Amino acid sequence: MKLKAGFLLWSCAMVFLVSSCNKDKYDVEKQAAKDDLLITEFITQNKIIATKHSSGLYYQILTEGTGSTVTAASTVSVNYEGKLLDGSIFDKSKAAVTFPLTGVIQGWTIGVPLVKVGGRIRLIIPSTLAYGNASPGAGIPKNAVLDFTIDLLNAQ
Repeated sequence: MKLKAGFLLWSCAMVFLVSSCNKDKYDVEKQAAKDDLLITEFITQNKIIATKHSSGLYYQILTEGTGSTVTAASTVSVNYEGKLLDGSIFDKSKAAVTFPLTGVIQGWTIGVPLVKVGGRIRLIIPSTLAYGNASPGAGIPKNAVLDFTIDLLNAQ
């Protein structure tokens, strides 16, 4: 019995140590460079005219918008579609969704204010400004670059 308990304790300790080491190997700067290469290849292959933001986010303003200006502190109403670079859709709004920009991934907080209300923007978000080295659930793997098309309907 003592042998089994000791083995179980040793096994748990090893799993903890191995998982801790894996987390230490994640390098944000290296991942950002990988993401940037993936994004530049993607926009080149798909002939997307996009601008690189200082944060590493790429964006394409599809419609500027004529309404009010949005800030990172705004609460916005949007319609959106989210895809991976392989074109698979992982999320799509069925109706307008409202939320504060402070409560979403950094790529949205940075990118949505680049258009005014009534605008439409495409954000190609490196994983480092999205979910990083974690998967938020089915459909989005860890270190995934995300491609969003967002219609900014309203802001407060």
